[in-house]
Amino acid sequence: MIDFYAMGSPNVVKIYLALEEMGLEYNVRPIDVFGGAQFADEFKKLNPNAKVPVIVDRDGPGGKPYTVFESGAILIYLAEKTGKFLPKDGAARYDALQWMMVQMTGVGPMFGQYVHFMRFAPKGNEYSLDRYRTQARRVLEVLEGRLSKTTWLGGAEYGVADIATWPWARLVPTLMGPDVAKDYPKLAEWVARIAERPAAQRTVKLTDEVRAKTTAFDKAQPDMMDKIFGRGSYKAA
Repeated sequence: MIDFYAMGSPNVVKIYLALEEMGLEYNVRPIDVFGGAQFADEFKKLNPNAKVPVIVDRDGPGGKPYTVFESGAILIYLAEKTGKFLPKDGAARYDALQWMMVQMTGVGPMFGQYVHFMRFAPKGNEYSLDRYRTQARRVLEVLEGRLSKTTWLGGAEYGVADIATWPWARLVPTLMGPDVAKDYPKLAEWVARIAERPAAQRTVKLTDEVRAKTTAFDKAQPDMMDKIFGRGSYKAA
């Protein structure tokens, strides 16, 4: 059994999707991020970086409980635990891993910063917003190019690269507008294919359920938002 510390962000959604695809038994433990639950000492014992997702595998290596944080590390751990969605060796393995890393180092960070400056930053940050919108579009072009040559991001088989990227890519019409989404037809077709998978449909439902149990960003207290984003009295000197 796996304890899954979760909320509704794309980095957490990818772990929902992995757990559902892999058929693993797990308990969801909602973490109210916009309520500050990630800063509690008990949670920071699990992840000193005070972020979700985190899993605790009660049947970890050697049959002992084992904690894993950071979504990419969790995906690799779960794939190796189950023997699913990640080739064991050879070029196929590294194809899958490097395209998963495109999500970890490109898609997630660029879209994360874009959303921050679009949704949370005060007015007067046009340079920052333009920069991250441009970088988000650039990485979408990379994904579009890849999917014009392969069925799945990692290659011929659906795997961890797709699981990592789908929770972000599915939000392109919402975050950047339907006209932007039309510029990436191969990516849109890939998103739709994954959305048809039963595990993805369960994931969307489960994500909605965990969101209902946690504070929405627009309901968070101003001081907590400052703490989360490291601004106001929380900014570095």
